[in-house]
Amino acid sequence: MTEDKSEQRWVLQGRLTASFLEELIASWRANRDRRPTLNRVVDLDEVTCIDKDGEQVLLMMIRDRAKFVASGLYTKHLLESLSRSDANSQVESEKT
Repeated sequence: MTEDKSEQRWVLQGRLTASFLEELIASWRANRDRRPTLNRVVDLDEVTCIDKDGEQVLLMMIRDRAKFVASGLYTKHLLESLSRSDANSQVESEKT
């Protein structure tokens, strides 16, 4: 993670799977709360695998209004799908 006056940039590499997520989640939450006004950019270009737990972490980042860099077709599709799913669930919550 790098940071300047306006942005935190997270460059993730390798596997976003259950066994590798604990440290990422802890670091994300600590940095999110420390400087809540910064833009957060998450670069997923070097991610090789995303399991269901990884998807939940990405969903958390989406809800925290992160912006994403992704060049892979699957990763772009996944982010769009998660964003749509989150938007739909928020609409349903507002109805109840």
